[in-house]
Amino acid sequence: MKIGNFDMTEMLFHAQSAQSVLPTELGAGLVILIELACLIFLVLGAGTRITALLLIGLITVVDPTFQQSIDLAYYLMVLGLIALHGPGVLSIDNLAVRALERRFPNLEGMRGGSYEGMPRVVIVGGGFGGVAAAKAFHNASCRVTLIDQRNYCLFQPLLYQVATAGLSPADIAGPIRSLFRDQPNVRVLLGSVTDVDLRQREVVTGNGCVPYDYLVIAAGARHSYFGHDEWAPFAPGLKQIDDATRIRSRLLLAFEQAENAESAALRREMLTFVIVGGGPTGVELAGAIAELARHGLAHEFRQIDPSMARVILMQAGPRILPTFPESLSRRASEALTTLGVEVLTDSAVELIDGAGVVVAGQRVAARNVFWAAGVMASAAAKWLKAGADRAGRVKVVEDLSVPGLPEVFAIGDTALSNGWNGNPVPGLAPAAKQQGRYVAAVIKSRIAGGPPPAPFRYRHAGSLATIGRKAAVADFGRLRLSGALAWWVWGAVHILFLSGLRNRAVVALEWFWAYLTYHPSTRLITGEIPLPARPAAAQPTIPVPAPVAVDA
Repeated sequence: MKIGNFDMTEMLFHAQSAQSVLPTELGAGLVILIELACLIFLVLGAGTRITALLLIGLITVVDPTFQQSIDLAYYLMVLGLIALHGPGVLSIDNLAVRALERRFPNLEGMRGGSYEGMPRVVIVGGGFGGVAAAKAFHNASCRVTLIDQRNYCLFQPLLYQVATAGLSPADIAGPIRSLFRDQPNVRVLLGSVTDVDLRQREVVTGNGCVPYDYLVIAAGARHSYFGHDEWAPFAPGLKQIDDATRIRSRLLLAFEQAENAESAALRREMLTFVIVGGGPTGVELAGAIAELARHGLAHEFRQIDPSMARVILMQAGPRILPTFPESLSRRASEALTTLGVEVLTDSAVELIDGAGVVVAGQRVAARNVFWAAGVMASAAAKWLKAGADRAGRVKVVEDLSVPGLPEVFAIGDTALSNGWNGNPVPGLAPAAKQQGRYVAAVIKSRIAGGPPPAPFRYRHAGSLATIGRKAAVADFGRLRLSGALAWWVWGAVHILFLSGLRNRAVVALEWFWAYLTYHPSTRLITGEIPLPARPAAAQPTIPVPAPVAVDA
């Protein structure tokens, strides 16, 4: 057997030793028997996929001098069979599983899917918090049902990159079911929750009722137009993949229609992009649109110059990124200005229609307005008949349960928790994941009859926002970063947070390619998405005021 530079046949039956120890014919026969025995042994599964792939790599890469050897092809076929088929009954993997089953007899029943009589945990929502909670019940003595109205788990912080043609939807999302392939106590249901029957302890969905002993609400949030839902058709928000693909099509279609426009005034309107909201989503969306116009679409049009597109970021407050330190907000504003983005602070929007937006009585003519200003929690407070804040978040106690309903928990964007040193926990992915794992620990301790965990405390790891190519801000408390270093940190953190090795590798390669070429690879216009028609009696266009300077 040849592995790398070693030939086991020669090592065991070298010509000189064979002559001195065994007759030549007998030695050759034993070699054949040993090789056949090794083949049978390996095919039965005394090797694993990882081992087989490593050996293939060693044979084909480390020692390429054997590429013309018939022995090499023989062993590559055997190793390839192991890599494809996986370990068999004699593999170390299966031997370890059997040993564990003998040590813990209940594991065998759990692997077989027998969970009758065990406590029922229902999780509503397959986002960061819901998935983290479900994963934390691995090997727990309970049956978990995860309900979501979509079949995928989405990494929302990178939605803006799908909206601006930087990534495809499959790069930042993956099927929920695939996450629990090796967790047989978790059942995934596709459905939309409409209510919760607290008396019967059932979750009401469009497909029927799901009974529970413990309920975890992690239903996320939706767009909030602050009482002006009529703005939604003209200013789409960014919360789901469908939102991102619609914005992408609308964004790219604007350049295509500007190329066909007959008047300069119409081109200006089509190439004016207004982003309402100066939080991380608004800042990242504005920077990405500016880069797409100035670099990604360069030299591709003949009647228009995409770099002349106007990108305006409007913030009602005195500065963008209000949750960041003021120094980082100022640097973010400077970076956006360098990209060509007009940053308007103290600019509360009064009206949005098909002709643009009205701010402080003045109209900004724009055919493309995107909403990044506010969110509203799901209808969980209504389902539970529980107290909530103005954003609809359910007020919870120290263990994240709903007051008066100790078996019901709310986490993520659905919950209002003061577990951050007495302050509300922010609506960030790390916070939702921490809450999901904590609630799972509380439920498991109750099932086992053990003492409850200490009250929930959110551990803030930092805040990040990217502005564009090699520009970002990062707040880690005492450590504050901006510029290229913050941009690299932002990229590394977001890649690590993605689910699945495939998504991490693809996103890293896409970003590397875009970094080298400036050209995003997913500039697809999908579906029939006409731009909103101009109202019959549109207000006259008034030039936008000069950008308001951000205070130091």
